[in-house]
Amino acid sequence: QVQLVESGGGLVQAGGSLRLSCAASGSFFSINAVNWYRQAPGGQREWVAGIASVGVTNYADSVKGRFTISRDNAQNTVYLQMKSLKPEDTGVYYCYADCAVRIGLPRYYWGQGTQVTVSS
Repeated sequence: QVQLVESGGGLVQAGGSLRLSCAASGSFFSINAVNWYRQAPGGQREWVAGIASVGVTNYADSVKGRFTISRDNAQNTVYLQMKSLKPEDTGVYYCYADCAVRIGLPRYYWGQGTQVTVSS
């Protein structure tokens, strides 16, 4: 079984920074693409950023220039560095990863989420 554990959330004032981590553990062959999503209170889950196995990154327009996604393959961990935070960044942040069983056999997992609250 594979577990994804997010950490690093918390309460921060507008303009502040946080770094989220998503650590994978368990039995898998490789971690391929990893994405961060967020869900605001009463809202739908929305995609925030993604990183491919080779390091190519993509961002939602709402966070481009403020958030940076990166990965440490040796630690099976993906990070989301968030700067210039705004109240509208508030929500539960989830990572979603393809932890392949073997080449060509992807398996997708969600983490449990970490709360980010940005006060104005």
